[in-house]
Amino acid sequence: MKLIFPNGEHAAVALGDGVTRVGSGSDCQVVLVAPGVSVDHCEIEVTNGNALVRARDASVATVLNGRQITQPETLKPGDLLLFGRIGCRVVAAERVATAPIAAATPVPANGAEDGRTRVRMALPKFMLRGVSGTTFGRNFALSGSMTIGRQADCDIPIQAEEISRHHARLQVTAEGVMVEDLGSANGTWINDKRVHTGMLRPGEELRLDTVRFLLLAPGAQPPAAATRPAAPDAVARSDPRAGSSATWWVIGTLVLAAAVAVGVLRYLGKI
Repeated sequence: MKLIFPNGEHAAVALGDGVTRVGSGSDCQVVLVAPGVSVDHCEIEVTNGNALVRARDASVATVLNGRQITQPETLKPGDLLLFGRIGCRVVAAERVATAPIAAATPVPANGAEDGRTRVRMALPKFMLRGVSGTTFGRNFALSGSMTIGRQADCDIPIQAEEISRHHARLQVTAEGVMVEDLGSANGTWINDKRVHTGMLRPGEELRLDTVRFLLLAPGAQPPAAATRPAAPDAVARSDPRAGSSATWWVIGTLVLAAAVAVGVLRYLGKI
């Protein structure tokens, strides 16, 4: 298996048999220098092709498929793993017979590369969240061009009989994810409409026969709340006609009061 960091800005990290430690400490095999990553953050142990991820520092977050882990968890291709706020995707790869990668030798700080693996704090632009079947609750980070299907060599392998070996291709674009059916037996659907090719946008549903996903855009702002209608008294205050009517009412009241005062004075013989 390999760890692929978001947006393809860093080389893949191959996971060989043994323990690979992740953290900001110089003795870790994968050194990530970023806020939210502790000196001894977590470790990934691979034995005969099976991988376990284990948190080593409970004060920081190690998140697997949207859930912070508190005990060793199985790591599989297609999983999304976060170290603090640094995300990576787990993909299948040919088994690596060598030991885990060695830590880079630091170079004296003089403005040049210091040999450490540096990862920009960025989440994938889009994610698929499983909302049915065996994928329920699982998140799959999307980047570049990816295939989804039952075969283990797919970027997103889904072990479900109703899914073809190579079911569909997903291509991340600025507007969303372009979905292309790869000649699947049971079809590819966007919002209950069968498609050969189609654009999947955030909030929409992708369905591969009975297996359903929701496309999410991590960090996207929710739609602005609709403006509440103004209260009637507020409308009256803001309506120029209402203000004009009030003015004439005041003038009429003053004129009436003046007429009454003149009548009283005449009655008393004052004028």
